Amino acid sequence: MTADADVVRAAVDAAYREEWGQVVATLIGLTRDWDLAEDCAQEAFAAALATWPRDGVPARPGAWLTTTAKHRATDRLRRDTAGQAKLRQLAVLARAPEQPPVEDIPDERLRLIFTCCHPALPFEARVALTLRTLAGLSTAEIARAFLVAEPSMAQRIVRAKRKIAEAGIPYRVPPAELLPERLAAVLAVLYLIFNQGYDEPDGARDLAGEAIHLARVLIRLLPDEPEPRGLLALMLLHEARRSTRTDDGVLVPLERQDRSRWDRTLIDEGVAVLDDALTRRRRGPYQLQAAIAACHATAPGPAGTDWPQIAALYAELGRLAPSPVVELNRAVAVAMADGVPAGLALVDELTASGRLDGYHLLPATRADLLRRDGRVDAARTAYEEALALAPSEAERRYLTDRLRTL
Repeated sequence: MTADADVVRAAVDAAYREEWGQVVATLIGLTRDWDLAEDCAQEAFAAALATWPRDGVPARPGAWLTTTAKHRATDRLRRDTAGQAKLRQLAVLARAPEQPPVEDIPDERLRLIFTCCHPALPFEARVALTLRTLAGLSTAEIARAFLVAEPSMAQRIVRAKRKIAEAGIPYRVPPAELLPERLAAVLAVLYLIFNQGYDEPDGARDLAGEAIHLARVLIRLLPDEPEPRGLLALMLLHEARRSTRTDDGVLVPLERQDRSRWDRTLIDEGVAVLDDALTRRRRGPYQLQAAIAACHATAPGPAGTDWPQIAALYAELGRLAPSPVVELNRAVAVAMADGVPAGLALVDELTASGRLDGYHLLPATRADLLRRDGRVDAARTAYEEALALAPSEAERRYLTDRLRTL
């Protein structure tokens, strides 16, 4: 029996996206050797490309890949005298060629997620390790996405793996009393990955899509936790309007985006996922942010946006997760709900506090409110300050255009 080459390639690509993390997690769980696990997983996918055209795509690709990777690990350890102890761990499994489908054994992947995002690791290392082991991105792809030299990214990943071994970081899901804190670390990594892809949509890999995929995995593994659903809803609602955020390299503000081009399927899913999260009656920061995004996504237009509701949600978010950036966003909502002077007063308080010094959106927000209030000279000065701080070309072009309109 033979299979069409295009069909096989599509099946392998789909399996890589869906099963890579599970295959690697299973091997790490058995051997505690991260490099061996990644190498044998790669070999299993290479074997699929070689044998599936001849034998056909198996009914359970994930199970086939996991079994093949285990056999490769067994062979490697058998040839390595230092691997005899690990080989004994694999002995029972090696005698059972037919393993259950990977969907039936999700705990290994959950352990891997929490190990990659352990608080003992530097935040940058958590991100890199998550993308490498769970999403299957190459070191070169991760380095390009985060504008880091490939050797530096490779060293970061190596140091993270060494830290896990030397510090004895446990390969397990944290106990119940530590789960909220540790889950927050996992969600922060996924959201940073999403934002990196959202801000730079032309990268080598779709990081926003990878983050959404990993959030879906996390929900399947922790079905009773509402915050992963909140994060997924937030990402879906943002993703729905990603194509309208820029126009010929210029940032397009929310009120000027073409809402007819927003992805209504993603919006509907995001709202449904958020509603599901809220039924659990344990609100968290991501659920509140998703609720704010839903207010924007479901409004018929800028004039029909429920700004009082958004201001109230930001106030609740500020109580739950205090942040000067949240306060800045609330100031904008207050300006829209209660008038520009009320919002400007909050922005001026933030400016005086110095907590957002160097953050370009503070003077940019102040400039926009001053413009709306008819204070052109002061707005021009604030736009120039924001332009000097803006981190991206799209934002610099937007601010330059605003200055021209004055």
